[in-house]
Parts: sequence; structure tokens; C-alpha cells
Amino acid sequence: MTSVGARHPVRIIGVGNLFRGDDAAGLLAARRLKALVGDRADVIEAELAGLDVLDLMAEASAVILIDAARSGQPAGTIHRLNASAGPISADLFPHSTHVLNAVDAIEIGRTLGLLPPRVIVYGVEVGDTTAGNDLSPAVAEVLDQVVERVVHELEGLSCTSGS
Repeated sequence: MTSVGARHPVRIIGVGNLFRGDDAAGLLAARRLKALVGDRADVIEAELAGLDVLDLMAEASAVILIDAARSGQPAGTIHRLNASAGPISADLFPHSTHVLNAVDAIEIGRTLGLLPPRVIVYGVEVGDTTAGNDLSPAVAEVLDQVVERVVHELEGLSCTSGS
């Protein structure tokens, strides 16, 4: 299920599947962020990724996207990528429980000229994405760090964009 809030120029999009272990990291981070960001941004939980992510980014001035990553780093490793500066490696998000992963959507958006001026991607390195499992201890342990970093990022966006 994808929920779309009011169209604020700054959006935080948490992507994932609540029923696939560590793949829920983006959604759970978004849930925690809703209580923290107030009216400074729309916080959206996107259980369906793919091209829906582009719709969620439409007309935004800045987007912070949080999704599960798998690059071979230890579970719980937090990656921060500036997708506005150029393509991000598909090697970081090679597997997805979605039809298209976050990188696919971002690169299609880039090709079509649909990306917001600023797109920051947080990838949380996953361990177990088995259906029916909870977050692994390693990912659960870093979720608050991801939330803190996104709140800090949001403060920086507010200072630079006037949003």
C-alpha cells in the first residue's frame, strides 16, 4: 500500500515490505519520522516501490528516500547517496521485493527529467529478508541512527531551500 499525504515540497519516502524482515527498514524509519518532522515535510510509507516512487517525488523540491540495501557490507551499515549528483550504483540495491527497485525508479526519473532538484537516498544494509521474520538485531539497532540522520538532513534542507 502506498499512502500519499498532502503535497509538501519536501518529502521523506520510506520504502519496504513490513512482512519481509529487514526489508521493512525504510517503512519503519518513516513511521518514526512522522512524529518527529511535523509540518516540515511529508513522510510517506511506500510499500510498493518501482515507478510509484516517481509519482511520490512529483513536484517536490527535495526527497529523502530510505530503502533496504544489499551490497555485501555488514547488516546495519547505513549508506547515504546523493542521487542529485549523478547515477547511484545498482550494486547497492540489486535485489528487491518490488518490481523495480529504488535505483531503477530514480534512474528512469533522471532519464525522463522527472527527478526533484535534490534527491538523497539512505540505504540500510539488510541481513535477513525472509518473509514473516522481524528486523534483525543489527538493522533494528541502527534504525534510530537513520532517523536521526534524516532529521538532520531535513534541517539542512530547510536552511538551504527555505522549505
